[in-house]
Amino acid sequence: MKIYKFGGASIRDAINVRNVADVLQRVGYADCLIVASAMGKTTNALEVVVARYFNSPQDIDEALQIVKDDHFQIAYDLFPQSKAGLFTEMHQLFEKLELFLNTNKSPNYNFVYDQIVGYGELLATVILHHYLQSCGIDNVWTDARNLIKTDVTYRDANVNWELTQANISAQIRSTALHITQGFIGSDDNGFSTTLGREGSDYSAAIFAYALNAESVTIWKDVPGVLNADPRYFQETILLEQLSYQEAIELAFYGASVIHPKTLQPLQQKEIPLFVKSFINPMLPGTKVSKGVGLIPQTPCYIVKKNQLLISLSALDFSFIMEENISEIFRLLHQYNIKVNVIQNSAISFSVCVEDKFNHFEALRSVLSKQFKVSYNEDVSLYTIRHFEEHSAEKVLQNKTLLLKQVNRETIQMVIKE
Repeated sequence: MKIYKFGGASIRDAINVRNVADVLQRVGYADCLIVASAMGKTTNALEVVVARYFNSPQDIDEALQIVKDDHFQIAYDLFPQSKAGLFTEMHQLFEKLELFLNTNKSPNYNFVYDQIVGYGELLATVILHHYLQSCGIDNVWTDARNLIKTDVTYRDANVNWELTQANISAQIRSTALHITQGFIGSDDNGFSTTLGREGSDYSAAIFAYALNAESVTIWKDVPGVLNADPRYFQETILLEQLSYQEAIELAFYGASVIHPKTLQPLQQKEIPLFVKSFINPMLPGTKVSKGVGLIPQTPCYIVKKNQLLISLSALDFSFIMEENISEIFRLLHQYNIKVNVIQNSAISFSVCVEDKFNHFEALRSVLSKQFKVSYNEDVSLYTIRHFEEHSAEKVLQNKTLLLKQVNRETIQMVIKE
């Protein structure tokens, strides 16, 4: 089988849902399974519902109505003559969501989040299922929660591979076109779980692994994997071929085209991954597979914005030793602050980090008892794989370099812009 993954941008409105049907008719859909994300910004909208549930329940109906309006408008655009089956199923999904909101007793934010946010994928795939049926593309709607089984680490669940593989092998027919959801699974008690933000790519890899798939194709609004983010670089180059190792390296440093967890199960079974354009589906795109590391051989630029550069030195000007570094990392882990670059000298230690959960002030008060702490806020981390002499100069124009680290393949620079 082949696995096709369509992300939120590819089904964000009625025009793009119609385009999915066109893509399938052009590239073929025999022996295929489709994994779809929530439509457009639906996950963000459902996160507002979660926030209202905890912080201002009197406003929850307003937030939920936005989600309803968006999905019913897309359904009406696709089916000007009302399609009873689709609208009935959509109403049933919203009724189940509202029942949870009215009866839940758990105060666990992560649990509540997973029970609510996954409805984005369920709604999207119900709409896609009915529209493809209307186009003569016969398909089977499949609930991923009955297939992908996980532990109870809500919002970042770990897959039970043995049970998941057994479920998928038993319930997926290779002769039918299946449409299922990315991002979601369920625990042993049947409660919904999610696989981490942007986890739909990972879902596609899970299905590919369990089915020994021929390939996975991720359909995006870009022609493939580019050597730089076009939001920050005017000139970009399409990467035609990446090895699994190179793709994992790029993902580790923060390249956003391929989800980091997606690559490991594909590599284990040597299943090739294609990143292609749903706008121009006949273009070759990028292939990630075993083999040549990078074609063409060119510098790859990765940018992480909104970073924090922290520099620490001992209060008594003594050396920064292993036990000091161990304690620093223990605290960074405790406060859930992600480290992207480290650099140390005899009497100082610097880290470039992401303070995603705004814990730095609490961490700083603890560190200040042991170290002199200085920091730069709102800095950018530029990573260049396969850098050339002029690569750094291209990045540094009109910017202030705060930290630089170089090895054989990669240069990293923390910059104030």
